Amino acid sequence: MKNQLLFSLILLFTSTSFCIADEVAKEKAIVPDKVIKIFNGKDLDGLYTWMRDTKYEDPRQIFTVKDGILHISGDGYGGVITKNNYKNYHVIVEYRWGDKTWGARVDKTKDSGLLVHGVGRDGGYGNTWLHSIEAQIIEGGVGDFILVRGTNEDGTHPPMSMDAKVVKDRDGENCWSEEGELKTFHSGRINWYGRDPDWKDVLGFRGRVDVESPGEEWTTLEVICDGDKVTNIVNGIKVNEGTKVVPSYGKILIQTEMAELYVRKWEIWPVGKAPKYTK
Repeated sequence: MKNQLLFSLILLFTSTSFCIADEVAKEKAIVPDKVIKIFNGKDLDGLYTWMRDTKYEDPRQIFTVKDGILHISGDGYGGVITKNNYKNYHVIVEYRWGDKTWGARVDKTKDSGLLVHGVGRDGGYGNTWLHSIEAQIIEGGVGDFILVRGTNEDGTHPPMSMDAKVVKDRDGENCWSEEGELKTFHSGRINWYGRDPDWKDVLGFRGRVDVESPGEEWTTLEVICDGDKVTNIVNGIKVNEGTKVVPSYGKILIQTEMAELYVRKWEIWPVGKAPKYTK
Protein backbone atom coordinates (compact mmCIF):
# COMPACT_ATOMS: atom_id res chain seq x y z
CA MET A 1 0.00 0.00 0.00
CA LYS A 2 2.84 2.38 0.91
CA ASN A 3 4.68 1.51 -2.31
CA GLN A 4 1.55 2.15 -4.35
CA LEU A 5 1.04 5.52 -2.65
CA LEU A 6 4.69 6.45 -3.23
CA PHE A 7 4.40 5.49 -6.91
CA SER A 8 1.26 7.60 -7.30
CA LEU A 9 2.98 10.59 -5.68
CA ILE A 10 5.97 10.21 -8.02
CA LEU A 11 3.66 10.12 -11.03
CA LEU A 12 1.81 13.19 -9.80
CA PHE A 13 5.07 15.07 -9.19
CA THR A 14 6.44 14.10 -12.60
CA SER A 15 3.24 15.14 -14.37
CA THR A 16 3.07 18.44 -12.49
CA SER A 17 6.72 19.20 -13.22
CA PHE A 18 6.21 18.49 -16.93
CA CYS A 19 3.13 20.70 -17.12
CA ILE A 20 4.99 23.59 -15.49
CA ALA A 21 8.00 23.18 -17.81
CA ASP A 22 5.69 22.89 -20.81
CA GLU A 23 3.87 26.11 -19.95
CA VAL A 24 7.18 27.94 -19.49
CA ALA A 25 8.45 26.70 -22.87
CA LYS A 26 5.17 27.62 -24.55
CA GLU A 27 5.26 31.10 -23.04
CA LYS A 28 8.79 31.63 -24.39
CA ALA A 29 7.97 30.31 -27.90
CA ILE A 30 8.46 32.93 -30.63
CA VAL A 31 5.39 34.52 -32.21
CA PRO A 32 6.54 36.16 -35.46
CA ASP A 33 5.68 39.83 -35.98
CA LYS A 34 7.27 39.82 -39.45
CA VAL A 35 8.52 37.22 -41.91
CA ILE A 36 11.25 34.94 -40.54
CA LYS A 37 13.31 33.03 -43.09
CA ILE A 38 13.85 29.68 -41.40
CA PHE A 39 16.09 28.74 -44.33
CA ASN A 40 18.19 31.79 -45.25
CA GLY A 41 19.32 30.50 -48.64
CA LYS A 42 23.00 30.45 -47.60
CA ASP A 43 23.55 27.92 -44.82
CA LEU A 44 21.87 26.08 -41.94
CA ASP A 45 22.15 28.95 -39.46
CA GLY A 46 19.40 28.59 -36.84
CA LEU A 47 18.93 24.92 -37.68
CA TYR A 48 20.40 21.60 -36.61
CA THR A 49 20.12 18.04 -37.88
CA TRP A 50 19.24 14.74 -36.26
CA MET A 51 19.60 11.35 -37.91
CA ARG A 52 18.48 7.97 -36.60
CA ASP A 53 21.95 6.47 -37.04
CA THR A 54 24.38 9.38 -36.62
CA LYS A 55 22.39 11.59 -34.20
CA TYR A 56 23.62 15.21 -34.39
CA GLU A 57 26.34 14.44 -36.92
CA ASP A 58 25.88 14.44 -40.71
CA PRO A 59 28.91 12.58 -42.10
CA ARG A 60 27.08 11.66 -45.35
CA GLN A 61 26.22 15.33 -45.98
CA ILE A 62 22.53 14.63 -46.32
CA PHE A 63 21.73 18.32 -45.76
CA THR A 64 23.63 20.78 -47.96
CA VAL A 65 23.05 24.24 -49.41
CA LYS A 66 23.96 25.25 -52.96
CA ASP A 67 22.80 28.14 -55.16
CA GLY A 68 20.16 29.19 -52.64
CA ILE A 69 18.59 25.72 -52.43
CA LEU A 70 18.49 23.36 -49.46
CA HIS A 71 19.31 19.92 -50.84
CA ILE A 72 18.22 16.88 -48.83
CA SER A 73 19.80 13.78 -50.35
CA GLY A 74 17.33 11.45 -48.65
CA ASP A 75 20.00 8.97 -47.54
CA GLY A 76 18.50 7.95 -44.21
CA TYR A 77 15.82 8.85 -41.68
CA GLY A 78 15.84 12.06 -39.69
CA GLY A 79 15.43 15.75 -40.31
CA VAL A 80 16.60 19.34 -40.22
CA ILE A 81 15.12 21.18 -37.25
CA THR A 82 14.71 24.74 -35.97
CA LYS A 83 16.65 25.59 -32.84
CA ASN A 84 13.81 27.84 -31.68
CA ASN A 85 10.26 27.05 -30.62
CA TYR A 86 7.43 28.87 -32.42
CA LYS A 87 3.70 29.36 -31.99
CA ASN A 88 0.93 31.20 -33.82
CA TYR A 89 2.48 31.38 -37.27
CA HIS A 90 1.97 30.59 -40.95
CA VAL A 91 4.77 28.42 -42.38
CA ILE A 92 5.39 28.23 -46.12
CA VAL A 93 7.60 25.60 -47.75
CA GLU A 94 8.31 25.38 -51.46
CA TYR A 95 9.79 22.03 -52.40
CA ARG A 96 10.26 19.63 -55.26
CA TRP A 97 11.30 16.02 -55.48
CA GLY A 98 14.66 14.90 -56.81
CA ASP A 99 15.02 11.68 -58.76
CA LYS A 100 16.97 9.70 -56.12
CA THR A 101 15.42 7.16 -53.74
CA TRP A 102 17.23 4.88 -51.32
CA GLY A 103 17.36 1.48 -49.68
CA ALA A 104 14.10 -0.30 -48.90
CA ARG A 105 12.18 2.65 -50.40
CA VAL A 106 13.99 2.73 -53.74
CA ASP A 107 10.79 1.69 -55.57
CA LYS A 108 8.31 3.20 -53.07
CA THR A 109 6.52 6.55 -53.06
CA LYS A 110 8.79 9.52 -52.45
CA ASP A 111 8.28 10.44 -48.81
CA SER A 112 9.07 13.35 -46.50
CA GLY A 113 7.12 15.65 -44.18
CA LEU A 114 6.83 19.05 -42.53
CA LEU A 115 6.53 18.58 -38.76
CA VAL A 116 5.22 21.38 -36.55
CA HIS A 117 4.86 21.76 -32.77
CA GLY A 118 7.87 19.52 -32.16
CA VAL A 119 8.53 18.97 -28.45
CA GLY A 120 10.22 16.41 -26.22
CA ARG A 121 13.39 14.48 -26.93
CA ASP A 122 15.22 14.62 -30.27
CA GLY A 123 14.53 11.24 -31.82
CA GLY A 124 11.73 10.62 -29.33
CA TYR A 125 9.68 8.82 -32.00
CA GLY A 126 11.53 5.74 -33.22
CA ASN A 127 14.87 7.37 -32.38
CA THR A 128 14.13 9.53 -35.43
CA TRP A 129 11.67 12.42 -34.99
CA LEU A 130 10.28 14.78 -32.36
CA HIS A 131 6.85 14.39 -30.80
CA SER A 132 4.97 16.55 -33.31
CA ILE A 133 2.12 17.12 -35.75
CA GLU A 134 3.12 16.11 -39.27
CA ALA A 135 1.84 17.66 -42.47
CA GLN A 136 2.70 14.74 -44.71
CA ILE A 137 4.74 15.19 -47.87
CA ILE A 138 4.39 11.99 -49.86
CA GLU A 139 3.34 11.22 -53.41
CA GLY A 140 -0.46 11.08 -53.34
CA GLY A 141 -0.75 12.16 -49.71
CA VAL A 142 0.56 15.71 -49.37
CA GLY A 143 -1.41 17.39 -46.59
CA ASP A 144 -2.32 14.28 -44.60
CA PHE A 145 -1.96 14.70 -40.85
CA ILE A 146 0.11 12.20 -38.88
CA LEU A 147 0.26 12.43 -35.10
CA VAL A 148 3.89 11.56 -34.38
CA ARG A 149 3.89 10.40 -30.78
CA GLY A 150 7.36 10.69 -29.24
CA THR A 151 8.78 10.89 -25.74
CA ASN A 152 10.35 13.25 -23.25
CA GLU A 153 13.88 12.75 -21.95
CA ASP A 154 12.50 10.58 -19.13
CA GLY A 155 10.62 8.29 -21.53
CA THR A 156 7.15 9.65 -20.78
CA HIS A 157 4.90 10.78 -23.61
CA PRO A 158 3.95 14.46 -23.90
CA PRO A 159 0.21 15.03 -24.40
CA MET A 160 -1.09 14.69 -27.95
CA SER A 161 -4.58 15.37 -29.29
CA MET A 162 -6.39 16.69 -32.34
CA ASP A 163 -10.06 17.14 -33.20
CA ALA A 164 -10.96 16.82 -36.88
CA LYS A 165 -14.09 16.47 -39.00
CA VAL A 166 -13.77 13.20 -40.88
CA VAL A 167 -15.62 10.78 -43.11
CA LYS A 168 -14.66 7.20 -43.85
CA ASP A 169 -13.42 6.39 -47.34
CA ARG A 170 -14.13 3.14 -49.16
CA ASP A 171 -11.49 1.32 -47.12
CA GLY A 172 -12.56 2.77 -43.77
CA GLU A 173 -9.74 5.32 -43.50
CA ASN A 174 -10.37 8.73 -41.93
CA CYS A 175 -10.45 11.57 -44.46
CA TRP A 176 -10.97 15.21 -43.54
CA SER A 177 -14.24 16.79 -44.68
CA GLU A 178 -15.97 20.06 -43.81
CA GLU A 179 -19.19 18.04 -43.50
CA GLY A 180 -17.61 15.18 -41.54
CA GLU A 181 -18.18 13.94 -38.00
CA LEU A 182 -16.03 15.66 -35.38
CA LYS A 183 -13.72 13.12 -33.73
CA THR A 184 -10.80 13.30 -31.32
CA PHE A 185 -7.49 11.62 -32.23
CA HIS A 186 -4.49 10.90 -30.03
CA SER A 187 -2.44 9.06 -32.65
CA GLY A 188 -2.63 7.87 -36.23
CA ARG A 189 -3.39 9.52 -39.54
CA ILE A 190 -6.07 11.83 -40.93
CA ASN A 191 -5.98 11.77 -44.73
CA TRP A 192 -6.42 14.92 -46.78
CA TYR A 193 -9.89 15.19 -48.30
CA GLY A 194 -9.01 13.85 -51.76
CA ARG A 195 -6.56 11.06 -51.03
CA ASP A 196 -7.15 8.33 -53.60
CA PRO A 197 -8.59 5.18 -51.95
CA ASP A 198 -6.53 3.20 -54.47
CA TRP A 199 -3.30 4.77 -53.20
CA LYS A 200 -0.35 2.39 -53.46
CA ASP A 201 3.12 2.73 -51.99
CA VAL A 202 4.82 2.66 -55.39
CA LEU A 203 7.25 5.12 -56.93
CA GLY A 204 5.57 7.86 -58.94
CA PHE A 205 2.03 7.27 -57.64
CA ARG A 206 -0.40 10.06 -58.47
CA GLY A 207 -4.06 10.05 -57.45
CA ARG A 208 -7.00 11.09 -59.55
CA VAL A 209 -7.55 14.45 -57.81
CA ASP A 210 -4.12 15.16 -56.31
CA VAL A 211 -3.34 18.86 -55.95
CA GLU A 212 0.42 18.74 -55.37
CA SER A 213 2.46 19.46 -58.48
CA PRO A 214 3.27 16.45 -60.68
CA GLY A 215 6.69 14.92 -61.16
CA GLU A 216 9.56 17.11 -60.04
CA GLU A 217 7.73 20.44 -60.31
CA TRP A 218 7.67 22.84 -57.35
CA THR A 219 4.87 22.44 -54.78
CA THR A 220 3.87 25.00 -52.15
CA LEU A 221 2.85 23.56 -48.77
CA GLU A 222 1.46 25.97 -46.17
CA VAL A 223 0.61 25.12 -42.58
CA ILE A 224 -1.24 27.74 -40.54
CA CYS A 225 -0.79 27.25 -36.80
CA ASP A 226 -3.35 29.64 -35.31
CA GLY A 227 -3.60 29.01 -31.58
CA ASP A 228 -4.70 25.38 -31.27
CA LYS A 229 -5.91 25.12 -34.89
CA VAL A 230 -3.73 23.74 -37.69
CA THR A 231 -4.68 24.10 -41.36
CA ASN A 232 -2.85 22.45 -44.28
CA ILE A 233 -2.90 24.16 -47.69
CA VAL A 234 -1.37 22.65 -50.84
CA ASN A 235 -0.84 24.84 -53.91
CA GLY A 236 -3.39 27.29 -52.54
CA ILE A 237 -6.05 24.67 -51.75
CA LYS A 238 -7.14 23.88 -48.19
CA VAL A 239 -6.84 20.11 -47.85
CA ASN A 240 -6.96 19.35 -44.10
CA GLU A 241 -7.67 20.98 -40.75
CA GLY A 242 -7.48 20.09 -37.08
CA THR A 243 -8.62 21.92 -33.96
CA LYS A 244 -7.91 21.68 -30.22
CA VAL A 245 -4.42 20.59 -31.23
CA VAL A 246 -1.98 19.57 -28.49
CA PRO A 247 0.88 20.44 -28.47
CA SER A 248 0.30 23.92 -29.90
CA TYR A 249 3.88 25.20 -30.02
CA GLY A 250 7.34 23.83 -30.65
CA LYS A 251 10.08 23.32 -33.21
CA ILE A 252 9.58 22.94 -36.95
CA LEU A 253 11.22 20.08 -38.86
CA ILE A 254 11.59 18.90 -42.46
CA GLN A 255 12.15 15.17 -42.73
CA THR A 256 14.51 13.07 -44.74
CA GLU A 257 12.86 9.73 -45.41
CA MET A 258 14.80 7.94 -48.17
CA ALA A 259 13.82 10.33 -50.98
CA GLU A 260 15.72 13.27 -52.44
CA LEU A 261 14.10 16.67 -51.83
CA TYR A 262 14.92 20.27 -52.77
CA VAL A 263 13.65 23.24 -50.73
CA ARG A 264 13.86 26.80 -52.08
CA LYS A 265 11.67 28.52 -49.49
CA TRP A 266 11.05 27.81 -45.82
CA GLU A 267 9.71 30.78 -43.91
CA ILE A 268 7.12 31.75 -41.32
CA TRP A 269 4.78 34.74 -41.25
CA PRO A 270 2.44 36.23 -38.69
CA VAL A 271 -1.01 34.63 -38.98
CA GLY A 272 -3.07 36.60 -41.49
CA LYS A 273 -0.04 38.38 -43.00
CA ALA A 274 1.39 35.77 -45.40
CA PRO A 275 1.25 36.48 -49.14
CA LYS A 276 -1.43 34.67 -51.14
CA TYR A 277 -0.31 31.64 -53.11
CA THR A 278 0.61 32.25 -56.72
CA LYS A 279 1.71 29.52 -59.09
